Amino acid sequence: MAEKALIVLAHPAQQSLSRLFADDAKVALEAAGLDVTLVDLYASDFDPSLTRSERADYYGQTPDISAIASHAALLTSVTTLVLVFPTWWFGLPAILKGWLDRVCAPGIAFDHANDFGPIKPRLTNLRRVVVITTLGSPAWIDWLTMRRPVRRILKTAVFGLCAPQARFSMLSLYRAEKIPQAAVAKFSAKIELTLKRK
Repeated sequence: MAEKALIVLAHPAQQSLSRLFADDAKVALEAAGLDVTLVDLYASDFDPSLTRSERADYYGQTPDISAIASHAALLTSVTTLVLVFPTWWFGLPAILKGWLDRVCAPGIAFDHANDFGPIKPRLTNLRRVVVITTLGSPAWIDWLTMRRPVRRILKTAVFGLCAPQARFSMLSLYRAEKIPQAAVAKFSAKIELTLKRK
């Protein structure tokens, strides 16, 4: 049985660099023999808002995951997760932040520990997380001025806790708003190379 991969795309436009790169990722993963599901959060009208019920049950014995059960089932079944999105104001698009809030939740991605200890990871199948993002800014602002906030949040706070065994890599395309086609092709090749590696 083929290993499974999940690509989560978060961009409102039907035609965008993010869409192109999500399609590139799908082709590369399928070429590597993985069974790939691509979820377009905007196209599927994913609601990023944590519901009152979900919040009320957040620390309960049986958290309410009924509204996002299909997303939870996908996330917990895959060995590879790819997130594709534009970085806006050095942060995640709201719809992707909401997906993480609702799907990387207790009973799905982690269990609360007793006595304020560390949380217990549940994404034990996940072997690698690949983040593909575009930024309008130059690299030096992200690296030196902002200290790569998106990378730190995803690598350390989210997947470092929920899937500490997973290899994490991040591919960032800078100055993406006015970029030559040759640079786009080069970045696509980098995605392919990264995802074909075992």
